[in-house]
Amino acid sequence: MANKKVVVAGATGLVGSAALRHFGAAAGCERMALSRRKPRELYGARHVPVDLTSAEDCGRVAEELRGVTHLVYAALYEAPSLVEGWRDPQQIATNDRMLRNLMAALEPVAPDLKHVALLQGTKAYGVHVRPLTVPAREGRSEMYEQPNFYWAQENFLRELQKSKRWHWSILRPVLIIGEAMGGAMDLIPPLGVYAAMLREQGRPLDYPGGAARVAQAVDVDLLARAIAWSGEAETARNEAFNVTNGDVFTWENIWPAISDALEMKPGKHVPLSLAQEYPKWIAPWDELRKKRDLIAPGLEEFVGLSFQYADYSMRYGQTESGPPSIVSTVKINQAGFTEMMDTEAMFRKWFKLAQASRLLP
Repeated sequence: MANKKVVVAGATGLVGSAALRHFGAAAGCERMALSRRKPRELYGARHVPVDLTSAEDCGRVAEELRGVTHLVYAALYEAPSLVEGWRDPQQIATNDRMLRNLMAALEPVAPDLKHVALLQGTKAYGVHVRPLTVPAREGRSEMYEQPNFYWAQENFLRELQKSKRWHWSILRPVLIIGEAMGGAMDLIPPLGVYAAMLREQGRPLDYPGGAARVAQAVDVDLLARAIAWSGEAETARNEAFNVTNGDVFTWENIWPAISDALEMKPGKHVPLSLAQEYPKWIAPWDELRKKRDLIAPGLEEFVGLSFQYADYSMRYGQTESGPPSIVSTVKINQAGFTEMMDTEAMFRKWFKLAQASRLLP
């Protein structure tokens, strides 16, 4: 589509980066990346530095937003204590303010605005505080009584959109796998670093998590294509959709594939908190980076809060099998987006890409 001007807010994150990559391959599409720091890769987009928590800063860049037709809102503020932060009133208020600030700057200069894509996730169904209703369905399983910045943003967007020509779509991915340095919820760096530390000691890849739980994941490139689809599909107007790879997994079942992708033998189940352990790896990681000529930065910058997220995702410390964490994708399939991906193949893909781009040894 010609004269398409896409702005990606939160361009340094996992989803934002994938959206830039996807739209970068689309013909006749002008692209802009909004983030405080410059993304490692812009895929042909123009970077506009902005602090979304500041209304003044958003106002300062308003002229840059003139003529925008599509907004992919993947910006996110996470508290330093990641999992506890999900219920923190300040975290909720900050995320609410960020979207309001951007829309206040964008709407007046974008009369041809067509679509706003907003990212949520399974915390919409209260996955962080209760077992999911299996499968969790859009419009039926939401946990609106649980304070959550999703509801603040969604209510704001619904109200703002009334009687306007543009529309919104909400995407609810499950565990997202891709590549973003320093992201808060990106499992490739923490697992890759953990594997590298074991391999340097000549050890197999032990599984560090807790007891099993059946879950789902989504490849971030597949998610980016779902976001792009939602911006054009009539069936996606003002609708929320779960997005997954289409299969289910347990960590133990895919651990051999992860080990193989990292060219290691799978080891035993040896519970270990990566968040507690990683300070011991800071110096060895720096040595490994030099030895193997990696472009990855030091651990804090490379992995960010994702060691905490790895512990949470792999259920470190949980000794009993957890309730399955499964959402339905019937709605998005019936609306016309039917892509799927094998989760094992997805993990292989991202570990191989991280090695090929010299982020992991």
